[in-house]
Amino acid sequence: MFDIANTIKELSILALPFLLAITCHEAAHGYVAWLLGDPTAKNAGRLTLNPLRHLDPMGTLALVLTRMIGWAKPVPVNPSYFKNPQRDMMLVSLAGPAANMLLAIMFAMVLKGIFALDLQNISPNMLRVLEPTALIAKTGVIINLALCFFNLLPLPPLDGSKILAGFLPREAAYKYLSFKYGFVIVILLAVLGLLGKIISPVIFFFYKLLLS
Repeated sequence: MFDIANTIKELSILALPFLLAITCHEAAHGYVAWLLGDPTAKNAGRLTLNPLRHLDPMGTLALVLTRMIGWAKPVPVNPSYFKNPQRDMMLVSLAGPAANMLLAIMFAMVLKGIFALDLQNISPNMLRVLEPTALIAKTGVIINLALCFFNLLPLPPLDGSKILAGFLPREAAYKYLSFKYGFVIVILLAVLGLLGKIISPVIFFFYKLLLS
């Protein structure tokens, strides 16, 4: 049976980490593009930490339904503004996963801080605050690591493909980024259960590393 109370609890734990993850990811793309001379994201109002500017209706609905998968609207980037389009696009693409890794580290610090407390000498009221905070922090570590390494997959249009293209000869990079079926491959990997098998070991490794 559909447990509305449990669903609300799960979404309340997911909401803050998810919104922070997608907002900082997309804002980081736009900010680095702006630093490199591209005003497109700034002119579109995307250099902001307001999640409403980045939310994608379908991506948000997917999160509500699955409590696992969600996405934001991609930040617009115009490489024609860059002095070195191939290199600068690589830096812009790297900014999103880097922002998620930084958030994962910050959430891990919060979680480790809670673990370090002497819980036996803490009041029941404080414990009721610390328990959901720990759950949110743990979820924040996992979500940000997942978003980081998922986007680093070298399949167009994911960030990893643009990062890899930065190391390829220009013509080869253009042909590589023109591949139109990357998203189809991602869906197939997810349906076949292979996507989790690919990125879960990396997520688990960094999760243990951050909390060690």
